[in-house]
Amino acid sequence: MKFIIVFAALFALALAAPADVEIVRSESDVGPESFQYAFETSDGTKAEAQGQLNNAGSEQEAIAVRGSFSFVADDGQTYTVNYVADENGFQPQGAHLPVAPEA
Repeated sequence: MKFIIVFAALFALALAAPADVEIVRSESDVGPESFQYAFETSDGTKAEAQGQLNNAGSEQEAIAVRGSFSFVADDGQTYTVNYVADENGFQPQGAHLPVAPEA
């Protein structure tokens, strides 16, 4: 389910791009228990992810995804987010993201 949310967000980001932006690279490989994809647009937006089904057929079945996306903001700076999405939730990392204080 988390993968679907992340994928939908990235798809929406790609659709929200201006009409003169072109896809310059697009790759995907989808199998029954794993996937990977990557794309890059002419405006500098990039995304890639790999996912694998863990514990297939058990009650602990879950998909684990590792990926990243980057984009060039209006200020001209490129922002990158690396993430893991698994049984522990969505865990983004990026130099521009706030960090939660340690408990």
